[in-house]
Amino acid sequence: MARYSFAFAALAASGAYAAQGAAYAQCGGQGFTGATTCVSGYHCEVQNDWYSQCVPGAGSGAAAPAAPKTTMVTMARTSTPAATKTSAKPVAAATSKAAAVAAAPASSSGKTQYAGMNIAGFDFGCDTSGSCSGAYVDPGANGIAQMQHFTKDDKLNIYRLPIGWQHLVGNKLGGDLDATVAGAYDKLVKGCLATGAVCLIDLHNYARWNGQIIGQGGPTNDQFADIWSKIATKYASESKIAFGLMNEPHDLTMSTWADSAQAAVNAIRKAGAKSQMILVPGTDYTSAGTFPTASGPSLLKVKDTDGTTDKIIFDVHRYLDSDNSGTHAECTSDHVEDSFVPLATWLRTNKRQAILSEVGGGNTASCETDVCAALASLNKNSDVYLGYIGWSAGAFDQSYVLGLTPNGSTDQALVTKCFSRA
Repeated sequence: MARYSFAFAALAASGAYAAQGAAYAQCGGQGFTGATTCVSGYHCEVQNDWYSQCVPGAGSGAAAPAAPKTTMVTMARTSTPAATKTSAKPVAAATSKAAAVAAAPASSSGKTQYAGMNIAGFDFGCDTSGSCSGAYVDPGANGIAQMQHFTKDDKLNIYRLPIGWQHLVGNKLGGDLDATVAGAYDKLVKGCLATGAVCLIDLHNYARWNGQIIGQGGPTNDQFADIWSKIATKYASESKIAFGLMNEPHDLTMSTWADSAQAAVNAIRKAGAKSQMILVPGTDYTSAGTFPTASGPSLLKVKDTDGTTDKIIFDVHRYLDSDNSGTHAECTSDHVEDSFVPLATWLRTNKRQAILSEVGGGNTASCETDVCAALASLNKNSDVYLGYIGWSAGAFDQSYVLGLTPNGSTDQALVTKCFSRA
């Protein structure tokens, strides 16, 4: 077992855990009801409005708001505790049934081309403002072992590998790739490639750098293109690489963001990565529910350098809890009729395709029902949905509310019921 598991057991046995948070445990945030002080040697540090965490060092121990996607590694293969991933999302309004686009016809009875898993860790410490002030966690051999397991035992074939922009360039906008971080990340990428799966590089910054929007007062389009040029140059010869331009843009001007996305597409192709898929996200945390109206119309103009669009794939997300935030263990809807069917219709009408690169829920009966139904809808419309990717495995502990991290070769219930293709 990992060190965290032993620490947890020791604290539970002593009764300390009931009153104090364990090392790297959640200790505060909106809706959090657990321990708000930490064990000796740790203090409760605010990560964002939704999440606070017990981290090493002295501090006040005060609690604070909490983030949805955070916990620690507990797989037996590693003992590295995870830091924080903070990609909480406000409610993204779904298209109502009354106002929904006409239902998409069932054009396929097969399956999407891709089904896979997020392997989180290098994105930890980054929040929705596009700041990466916390520490990342390298999933390392653990993350690679997870991908090997998912590929062999669950027949998954795509992995999304999030990373914070600041982490990648040593917190220097326009700087070279940081040798240490880029080197560690490259090992994860190569471990992914060795499985034979598609490996999706995801820049996890919400279309921002330290609170400033790309192309809208923050980093220029040239600076955004520059980071993608450097990444694409490194992986230009790898046919199984895909490029995810940005995780969950929000609160921005879509027509201007489309220009930024086009600049990145052009840079990737100019760097020599001519054949790989490029995933382009929209606003509203790239919500599948609002994509046909809020994002899609502006993004239709984003094209490959040869004018085609078959390798320019739309990137969408959808969570199935009460507020689309991915912070609750229970699911309240499969969102088939108000999100996935209308989007399928829009994609089909515009002759485009999408990948659902984040979807998930708790390992609960309600989520087993709703997540399975949502993925079945994507499979039914596999002419326009290329695939789906679960959130999340990697450097997350099994106690994480949306945790899909396997325990050795034993999957979480939601993976077994909904994501596995074995």
